[in-house]
Amino acid sequence: MSELDPRPGDCLLVIDVQNDFCAGGALAVPDGDAVVAPINALMARFEHVVLTQDWHPAGHSSFASEHTGRTPYEVIEMDYGPQTLWPDHCIRGSVGARFHPELELGPARMAIRKGFRHAIDSYSAFRENDRNTSTGLAGYLHEAGTTRVVCVGLALDFCVRYSAEDARAAGFDCVVVESACRGIDLAGSVAAARTAMRDVGVVLG
Repeated sequence: MSELDPRPGDCLLVIDVQNDFCAGGALAVPDGDAVVAPINALMARFEHVVLTQDWHPAGHSSFASEHTGRTPYEVIEMDYGPQTLWPDHCIRGSVGARFHPELELGPARMAIRKGFRHAIDSYSAFRENDRNTSTGLAGYLHEAGTTRVVCVGLALDFCVRYSAEDARAAGFDCVVVESACRGIDLAGSVAAARTAMRDVGVVLG
């Protein structure tokens, strides 16, 4: 059996396949649209699918525009630690925050919205960037009998990486399907993400 073959107890976690992370979006991930077709194909094979959605209020603290003299992709210290500053993106209710129009939503059992608290960002589907505040996803998956989380989506080096690491921390086996992910790659962040994920036992498929 291949690592990518669906198994009983699997959940396919589809991370942030939203307009602002795709071509023409406010924070477009290079080649981001290319993940849609393989993710749709995977969703058709998995019984349990969960989507995540960045859902920021206007003026979110992670936006560079909220910090005088700062520019996107700089890293600053927040109360909870280092935070990359981003262009304004995925503002709740906006077109940019919507799922990509070609993403099949029908197979999803639920969607987790994250980053909706003004003062804290949330890369991971499981925990916010303070590494403390839970989204409730781990509890939901445990109650559903999930044993393995299969991660796909955007971006490999941020939201996919932290979701995969936190899946392992929550006690799940985890696979990242790299062909259904794309990365931003800030100063080698894709290579660093691969190393960090492997170090905690994430399988890169």
